[in-house]
Amino acid sequence: EIGGSARLVEYVFVGQRIAIIEDESDIVEMVRYNFRKEGFEVESYSRGREGFEALRRNPPDLLLLDIMLPDEDGLSVCRRLRADERLKSLPVVFLTARGEEVDRIIGLEIGADDYVVKPFSPRELVARVKAILRRQARPAEKGETIEIRGLRLDARTQDVLVRGRPVGLSALEFKLLHFLASHPRQIFSREQLLDEVWGRDCYVTLRTVDVHIRRLREKIEAQPDQPEYIGTVRGAGYRFLAEAERRES
Repeated sequence: EIGGSARLVEYVFVGQRIAIIEDESDIVEMVRYNFRKEGFEVESYSRGREGFEALRRNPPDLLLLDIMLPDEDGLSVCRRLRADERLKSLPVVFLTARGEEVDRIIGLEIGADDYVVKPFSPRELVARVKAILRRQARPAEKGETIEIRGLRLDARTQDVLVRGRPVGLSALEFKLLHFLASHPRQIFSREQLLDEVWGRDCYVTLRTVDVHIRRLREKIEAQPDQPEYIGTVRGAGYRFLAEAERRES
């Protein structure tokens, strides 16, 4: 049964589509070779604008995105993805030679799911992509709607309304918000949130949790520095501040 379960997990990835926007042909071919061995379909684009338009026509399951591109840089492409209704939930992994922490934080702040510094191990990259896709495949409880003080979360559609105003969240942002709202007043450390939301096989740092909390507050709070929904417990972590009403939709 253990072996059967492992095969089932691997089978999930067969036929899933990975897009890469990267102008270095050696990296593109390395990615193509290693992901095709794992059963993925791979499509590639060498320019940001070309890649963005192709993604809008036919969104893949995940995007590998270089920051330094010859026309439009990857940060700008990612911002456009997060502003596009069809692509706002597309998982994005940055591939870049930039290794400074500030660059990683910028990438996460504009909506990237992970960040891989060149040169990288193909096996590690494949493992990170699989971890993200596994997270993506574990949706919030089916059919559940949570409402509290003007905030509405629909787990079936991943739509979010704040006082009637639609708010665009990435799949990971929605999962984090839904998890906190599903456990009102309970304090979660950064380590616990990484385990519960990102998964035990994630490769991101504790700082990632802070970045995503800040992004959520900027999107859903009227005053992000005086949050109504997501509170900070100094030295302990984060919690959802009030009981929510749940119902099946």
